[in-house]
Amino acid sequence: MSQEPNTTPAPKRGVPLWAQILVWIGLLGLLGLLAAGLLKAKNPILSIGSSVPDFTLTLFSGYEYNGASEVKLSDLSDKVVVINFWASWCQPCRTEAADLETAWRSYEETGQVVFLGVDYVDTEPEAREYMTEFNLSYPNGPDMGTRISQIFNRNLGVPETYVVDQQGVLRFIQIGPFQSVAEIQAIIDPLLVGR
Repeated sequence: MSQEPNTTPAPKRGVPLWAQILVWIGLLGLLGLLAAGLLKAKNPILSIGSSVPDFTLTLFSGYEYNGASEVKLSDLSDKVVVINFWASWCQPCRTEAADLETAWRSYEETGQVVFLGVDYVDTEPEAREYMTEFNLSYPNGPDMGTRISQIFNRNLGVPETYVVDQQGVLRFIQIGPFQSVAEIQAIIDPLLVGR
């Protein structure tokens, strides 16, 4: 009588419940991030005819608007607003800087048009050198944490300019630099007709 070896399999140990829960939480979080990314990608660059969401631009010292250190888009209703994204490191920005300043000065006294310079991914010392070099006098401020550029969902680079009418509706998008003061005025002047 020979004794047969014990062929009973060893009990299987499962994955602990806490580890299973962590895996599921991780998967759900990943799916949530994927869904958020798809929703953001689904929203195109702010299109012409869209209402522009309100934002606040903190301004550089010396570049305030009516003495205020920040400006809200909603506070500029009844004005045409020219929002120019620029950076000191941007060569094409340099080609339009003088024209933007000249256009701004041609409208400044009317009080009907406001230019806002939004310094994109830059450092303050270099931004100040740029503004001094081109003798900029219109309100300018840094895009802290790229919050303003995210509103416009801009992803093409600088310079980019957005023209908003008196009702807060986007009326024009310029990707790349303007070529002349006349080109800038040709966009703004029709929005001032009848005012």
